[in-house]
Amino acid sequence: MNIMTIAAGGIGIVAIVAAGAMLLPRHVHVERQAKFDGSVENVIRLAASNEGYQRFNPYLSADPDLKITHFGPVSGKGSGFRFDGKDGTGSQTVAEVTDNRVRYNIDLGAMGKPVQTIMAKPFGNGVLVTWSMDADMGMNPVARIIGLFMDGMIGKNLEKGLSNLASAT
Repeated sequence: MNIMTIAAGGIGIVAIVAAGAMLLPRHVHVERQAKFDGSVENVIRLAASNEGYQRFNPYLSADPDLKITHFGPVSGKGSGFRFDGKDGTGSQTVAEVTDNRVRYNIDLGAMGKPVQTIMAKPFGNGVLVTWSMDADMGMNPVARIIGLFMDGMIGKNLEKGLSNLASAT
């Protein structure tokens, strides 16, 4: 076997893996829910506020050295923060606030621009909160492979955030 045969075989394998990866889903959705004491109004008030969000930010628990820099209004559309920590750098901005939902645009630079949503609705004497993240993995085959692991990677952070939120309300 000569070097050209080995190289051609290697290129063929890479091409097959890349083509197969492009068959994986482009859009990724991760979601967690929790029921706890509290009200829809309190959940939305905390979630729409820079200071309030930091009371349940799951990344602060995991990275006590996480640097947070607030920008925009204190609360509501346009409020947000920049972050710099062990898991990366970027920003999170409140894009929309309704009576029962807050949507955030997240900018992770080259890592993508996922959207997160916290939705709350009454449940018995408490509240049911759904925290979700949606990401477009684009046309990058490596990103689409990473998308297969997003639920495991992001899900635990959403669970921690919901637990923190339950304690904060």
